[in-house]
Amino acid sequence: MSSDRAAWKVQSSKVAKSAHNPIRKIVDSLKLDPNAQKEFISLSVGDPTIFGNFNVDQSCNEAVIKQLNSFKANGYPAAHGTVQAREAVAKAFTHPEAPLTADDVLLVNGCSGALELCLNVLCDAGKNILLPRPGFPLYGSLAATRFVEAKYYNLKPESNWEVDLEHLESLIDDQTAAILVNNPSNPCGSVYSREHLEKVLKVAAKHHVPIIADEIYCDLVFTNNTFYPMASLTKEVPILSVGGLAKKWLVPGWRIGWILVNDPVGAFAEIREGLLNLSQVILGPNSVVQAALPDILHNTPKSFYEKTIEQLEHNTSFSMDAVSKIDGLKPVQPQGAMYMMVGIETAKFKDIASDVEFSQKLLAEESVLCLPGQCFNYPDYVRIVITPTIDRLEEAYKRMDEFCARHRK
Repeated sequence: MSSDRAAWKVQSSKVAKSAHNPIRKIVDSLKLDPNAQKEFISLSVGDPTIFGNFNVDQSCNEAVIKQLNSFKANGYPAAHGTVQAREAVAKAFTHPEAPLTADDVLLVNGCSGALELCLNVLCDAGKNILLPRPGFPLYGSLAATRFVEAKYYNLKPESNWEVDLEHLESLIDDQTAAILVNNPSNPCGSVYSREHLEKVLKVAAKHHVPIIADEIYCDLVFTNNTFYPMASLTKEVPILSVGGLAKKWLVPGWRIGWILVNDPVGAFAEIREGLLNLSQVILGPNSVVQAALPDILHNTPKSFYEKTIEQLEHNTSFSMDAVSKIDGLKPVQPQGAMYMMVGIETAKFKDIASDVEFSQKLLAEESVLCLPGQCFNYPDYVRIVITPTIDRLEEAYKRMDEFCARHRK
């Protein structure tokens, strides 16, 4: 056998060349001055554990410790999750209008792993998927590595980031494989009403397009708002709902996510089989945390969730009040999750022409980092994470106020 290889030339695959992280690309351009005189404050990372004020309940730790001490959860579990763990998830998320059994649940490596499986099972190369704008950039990154076209439907900031239904429907064609709906939203902090979700479902039903419902922030909603599982609102649209422990239980590093298969019209027979096939490519998520899931999901005291919401609401109220007073910034009231989008009135500034420039200069001058809206495909906004301690938020907003005052016309 002969070869034409005269020298080493090892090329990256097309998939690897298509992989990208819009946040990383932009954030890497935001350089922190190593000689900065002010302590660095990050309002950029959606990890509630960083500052030590949001912690998992001790009962969850004890559930994991119990499994470690049993020596029974150290082997390979079933690729799509153990029966006991899947039963626990089904029991936690079943709904009278969208009943679940263990056979409707797949356990995966975090919610990002759940999104990856959903995209893989629904979308062939050359198809398109409808994604929210602004939206979590992972959606578009996953689509790119599968050679699936990302088509972005607009959300309306003046209506608490509701879907522009007319625009959504205009994007659907015979190559549309799925609509992704994120509720509650990252980066917007919006929580959709029942009526609005039903309108989105009506569009999906009309065109026979399935939905991927990213509900990782389920139940992290503030007073006078209610989270509605999308699958509970339809008898016409098949839905893959994704979630996990990361946000509600404040343990993103535990890497347990799930897919809930809701199929009221019997359209997902091939999809169920496909999900099982895809899950077997790797050997499933963390075995110890899986074994602890029945205790975590069903024995965590209600007071833990209440305390988390109370703290998030307090931080949000404080943030809205402080940022609203800064001339040139226009925050949009969050209704849940951990984020706040803030509009930048660039016309009011003498030397800031974009959200990226705002973030670059704010970091350079005040050592405060916010993510530019361009990370979420939405310029002229920045996203603020509201999980830091109040003293850090207070200091960050004080510096932002001084920064804006220096740069205003």
